[in-house]
Amino acid sequence: MGQGTNVTGRIITSPDCVAEGAAFLANLEPRFARALKQTGPLPLRLRKDGFTALLDAIVSQQISVAAANAIWGRLKQAKLTGPRKIKWASDDDLRACGLSGQKIRYARALAGSGINYADLRELPSDQVIATLTEVTGIGSWTAEIYAMFSLGRADVFAPGDLALQEAARMLFDLDARPREKALRDMAMAWSPWQGVAARILWAYYRHEKQREGLK
Repeated sequence: MGQGTNVTGRIITSPDCVAEGAAFLANLEPRFARALKQTGPLPLRLRKDGFTALLDAIVSQQISVAAANAIWGRLKQAKLTGPRKIKWASDDDLRACGLSGQKIRYARALAGSGINYADLRELPSDQVIATLTEVTGIGSWTAEIYAMFSLGRADVFAPGDLALQEAARMLFDLDARPREKALRDMAMAWSPWQGVAARILWAYYRHEKQREGLK
């Protein structure tokens, strides 16, 4: 079972961990219990960590899941998913895969950042997020998604995510989408399983809107 250290907090490693968090949240909040009856079991969503995972997150920023998948597929086909390849590639090569000029700058900044990804595994989540957001093009959302799904941090949330905001509006019968700060404040009540609360909200969004909220 994914019991992390005191420094990193709880680490999600398996579907059992997600189910444990879901049961905790369903007991804590009746609306989560209702949502889970509609969504069924939640996805694990764990991914590998490292440069490629962050590059993938940069590609996914502010575009649809389908568009992100298409661009990522072209980058993989062109073998342009590693830091050295990004450094050596021309702007035209990267643009041909679908990256905007802004995202090309972000990809190059990440490639030159010198982040030690193994060290991130041992840091508290707030330090992980602080380290990642020092890189141009990596904002809080990207860093939080990385902490949640590449490092398995159970108590990280991404309140700037529009799908989470919309799901919270629907599930909690709010008059409008909560802004980032308001949703962050709401999510504090879901500790130590904020990352599973996010999974519930994404699954609920998918159920209600019949479309993916996250790649």
